[in-house]
Amino acid sequence: MATSKVGSIGEYIREQRKRAKVSLRQLAEATGVSNPYLSQIERGLRKPSAEILQQIAKGLRISAEALYVQAGILDERETDTDVQAAIRADVTLSERQKQVLLDIYESFRREGGPGGEAATEATPPTEG
Repeated sequence: MATSKVGSIGEYIREQRKRAKVSLRQLAEATGVSNPYLSQIERGLRKPSAEILQQIAKGLRISAEALYVQAGILDERETDTDVQAAIRADVTLSERQKQVLLDIYESFRREGGPGGEAATEATPPTEG
């Protein structure tokens, strides 16, 4: 891994853009970020903000979180569970929908804890 996160994020964005077969100009139009600024990011001359990274992620249809990790904004997480991986891989969901589902899933996991007391099934009300 490169020591300079600024350079590595630009290289990563360029690689993702080329994989998506999107030109720099097309990405600029899709993201609302100027062509020269995107070029400077890709060449490692500028460090993009989290907001710009999110716009780029949407334009490339990739996870903003992946860009945040590459840029050093977020620490890389532990490996995903099967559920998290399935949510991230679902191409029919928007990035926003994926994030909401992941947040809900995480909240249930936290509540459940090791003993799972909070995640136990609800008992039906008794008639009486």
